Amino acid sequence: MLLCGELNKNLKQIEKALKIKVSQNGTEFNLSGKEEDVHIGISAIYDLKQKLETNSVITSDVVHLSLHTAKFSDQEAVGGDGLQIKTPRVLVTARGKNQNDYLNNIMTNDLTFGVGPSGTGKTFLAVAAAVDDLIKEQIRKIVLVRPAVEAGERLGFLPGDLSSKIDPYLRPLYDALHDMLGAERVNRLVERDIIEIAPLAYMRGRTLREAFIIMDEGQNTTIEQMKMFLTRLGFGSKAVVNGDLSQIDLPKSNTSGLKHAIEVLKNVDSIKFTKFGAKDVVRHSLVQEIVEAYDNFE
Repeated sequence: MLLCGELNKNLKQIEKALKIKVSQNGTEFNLSGKEEDVHIGISAIYDLKQKLETNSVITSDVVHLSLHTAKFSDQEAVGGDGLQIKTPRVLVTARGKNQNDYLNNIMTNDLTFGVGPSGTGKTFLAVAAAVDDLIKEQIRKIVLVRPAVEAGERLGFLPGDLSSKIDPYLRPLYDALHDMLGAERVNRLVERDIIEIAPLAYMRGRTLREAFIIMDEGQNTTIEQMKMFLTRLGFGSKAVVNGDLSQIDLPKSNTSGLKHAIEVLKNVDSIKFTKFGAKDVVRHSLVQEIVEAYDNFE
């Protein structure tokens, strides 16, 4: 009952996602449909059964993630879920080949780019790697950077000082930190300047040593800003630049610094790029369909 869900809602979610038929009689399940989709369904049901054995609660989110993992292990065979990072509050697992490659690139290189649509885990995995390095004392601080470019709005009209104006733009980074460390611990680390929140414009002239720097929304930097940011790296530092080239909010006359950097730095061996696609989206299944629809339309 726990596996199938109330009124078989978990099985219905699997049916809808894979366009297969799932029937259940006691502990026996019968899956029918395209062979490839049936294999994914079987993997997802086994994964859900394993989660139940570790006292997990099966929600629609858990079913979605099990389906996502099953699709990758069936199609790309990355050897299970892939790399894992144990943070104080959650175990973060790379799902699928691209997430696995991305996390491996972050762990083994000083500069990594993650490029792709929203919901592919770029920010979450980067923050997990930063928290892991901080706990292991491989770095002394985490610096979160984001260009203050508005998606059709004007920052100046928001109430409050610079900090309160910029906070909403860094909310995804905050949310990931809260998931891994808890709000109280994050607030203490911010107060002690071990976690620093910095608008991109305030990075000029600085050299960051023994720091893990994460830039989110890198597509909204200009060429000059991106060059300035990339040259802030000091000894013992590591940087991750994330962005989605389909969501550039710069004026049409400006070239995205992220787009330019990918072209300029593509042949530098020690800089790694991970490109995510719609199939890597781990949010609500509808988000994946929306991203694919926009890609097809363009």
